[in-house]
Amino acid sequence: MLTVPIRQLGESERAAVERILDRDPYAGAQIAERVAAHGLNWWRSDGRIFGYGTGRKVESIIWSGAHLVPVCSTPAATAAFADMLGSEPRICSSIIGRSEAVLDLWDRLGGYWGRARDVRPNQPLLVADHDPAIAPDPEVRLVRPNEVDALFPAAVSMYTEEVGVSPLLDDGGRGYKRRIAELVKGKRAYARFVGDRVIFKAELAIVTRRTTQVQGVWVDPEFRGRGLAAPAMATVVRDALRRVSPTVSLYVNDYNVAARHVYARCGFASAGSFATVLF
Repeated sequence: MLTVPIRQLGESERAAVERILDRDPYAGAQIAERVAAHGLNWWRSDGRIFGYGTGRKVESIIWSGAHLVPVCSTPAATAAFADMLGSEPRICSSIIGRSEAVLDLWDRLGGYWGRARDVRPNQPLLVADHDPAIAPDPEVRLVRPNEVDALFPAAVSMYTEEVGVSPLLDDGGRGYKRRIAELVKGKRAYARFVGDRVIFKAELAIVTRRTTQVQGVWVDPEFRGRGLAAPAMATVVRDALRRVSPTVSLYVNDYNVAARHVYARCGFASAGSFATVLF
């Protein structure tokens, strides 16, 4: 019998991982998408999954890759994950997940990894499972593959405004543009155009059998305050529920009062709180 509390998980333990992901399908969505695509053969993906538990039992998991994502992480598991991670150089660009686990992890890891660029301790996690009551915007539609170049400047503006750094810094934006093109090809990117100009955009960044997570919601600054966002989001939610997943989820900064009002109008309800640590 295994007695080590933390171990890297492999394909033979996929069922146990999926059970944990099903316990929190919103916090675990990013991992669930990767497991569905690659299984737990980590060398075929871009990260590793570690489990916490005695014997063969897995109680909590954490994804370690470009992002660090704990799921169903108990206080004891969080402490153990931090002990393991603190002995290694940081490879993640962010820690994302349920606020209790993320903030506890960061309290324990900060002394090893140095200062974070930003800590967002309270990001309401919101979920919608029915059509919005407000009318959708008929001008919002899926972006076509030949429109990636038109969408990309809006995506860069959104990323820079939201994350605080430009996605063009590392490689001139080539990797980020590939990601945008993948979302467009997968019919997961929405926009409203005025001519060739994007004035609203949003993407289904994560898709699982339980939920689709919306990210990258953005309105051109010139068009803000005109009531455009709520009908535009209503279109995204309606299409995603009909075509992609049984629920639509997202998380938003607590201080973004305007966005939270838009999501409330679109029928999103609270499902707890996320936190994000950015490096």
